Amino acid sequence: MKALISLSNKIMQRYLPDPFLFVVILTMAVFGFGLIFTESTSLEMVQYWGNGFWSLLAFSMQMVLVLVTGYVLASSPLFKKFLGFLASFAKSPGSAIVIVTVVSMIASWINWGFGLVIGALFAKELAKRVKGVDYRLLIASAYSGFVVWHAGFSGSIPLSIATADHPFQDMIGVISTGETIFAAFNLLIVLALFIVLPITNRMLMPSKDETVTVDPGLFNETAASLEKGAMTPAERLENSMALSIIAAVLGMVFLFSYFIQNGFALNLDIVNFLFLFLGILFHGTPKRFLGAVQEAIKGASGIVIQFPFYAGIMGMMTASGLAVVMSEAFVSISNDVTFYFFAFISAGIVNFFVPSGGGQWAVQAPIMLDAAQTLDVSVAKTAMAVAWGDAWTNLIQPFWALPALAIAGLKAKDIMGYCVIILVISGVIISLGLLFLS
Repeated sequence: MKALISLSNKIMQRYLPDPFLFVVILTMAVFGFGLIFTESTSLEMVQYWGNGFWSLLAFSMQMVLVLVTGYVLASSPLFKKFLGFLASFAKSPGSAIVIVTVVSMIASWINWGFGLVIGALFAKELAKRVKGVDYRLLIASAYSGFVVWHAGFSGSIPLSIATADHPFQDMIGVISTGETIFAAFNLLIVLALFIVLPITNRMLMPSKDETVTVDPGLFNETAASLEKGAMTPAERLENSMALSIIAAVLGMVFLFSYFIQNGFALNLDIVNFLFLFLGILFHGTPKRFLGAVQEAIKGASGIVIQFPFYAGIMGMMTASGLAVVMSEAFVSISNDVTFYFFAFISAGIVNFFVPSGGGQWAVQAPIMLDAAQTLDVSVAKTAMAVAWGDAWTNLIQPFWALPALAIAGLKAKDIMGYCVIILVISGVIISLGLLFLS
């Protein structure tokens, strides 16, 4: 295993480009595939790309806010104390790897944005406390927990089809989360990953001469403070806990009213709202809260500049029919036994080019749902197979690693050597679960 991870790391360090270059290369690849496998002309592919380029601005802003509000909440004093308490249980590099994996998986299953940031912040806390632990593997382990997000409370596909008036209601009706997120097959896959991933990450620990550690002093944070007597009226307002409490109370009243009327119906806007006002409350003063927001924004820069390119890729994939061609290719070789597996694999491939659970579902759902009904297999399980495929290849899709990397101060190539191996092992587990569990 040590030899394998050494080779994988060397390959990634040498050949994996910056995530921005990665999306540019993907753009050119999809452009070429569209010319080869569809009847689109070069001019049409350019038009598809340009027309789609700004199509996800609202969704992009939601993604930015998930990351920013998640970071702000996770970096609040209350959560930092909690992370420090959890980190105190790690007595060795191996135990640190196992603990950060489990914590990240739990957080990601609850909410993907929260899982991304709290995993990276917890990894930094462990790096401060545990001597001799490989910092790259800590961050990779934190990111690996992200693989379960689409099978949890924030899974966009299962939540979408459980919502009245969703785009495919006429075809499949409304499917409750009891048949998707809380179905036995899905929970067993999640349980298996909770057991196997921590063990796998522990086995990926490099030899001592290849271990990369960091100076804990680099993570020391200093908070600026002012003498109360020297504060101006404006500075007193900025450091007033009363204003934060008032704002937080307003937010909590709205949330209480929302949940009374709608039950525990989470969507991105409600999650962002919850994280935002808890962050305001837990940071105590507007000044501390805004300082955390400024730090959080750094991690969102990749989304701001890259998401339009992915929207352009999605425009080419959908308008040219390339996504349909890819999906139909896998459906054509499926039967009622192998269908879920091929739905999973096809979703994993499409996710490289359309790294958005909701966007990918819009592209693949018509083909996959029609095939499921033709083969007389479970529509709910088909949806979860696509959801698992979308989450699975995020392990080696640099786009979604950007927030964690920004928090950690690393580059994608620093962790992808580990992530490739985690991808293979987790893919086997998910595939077996989809094939043999019902």
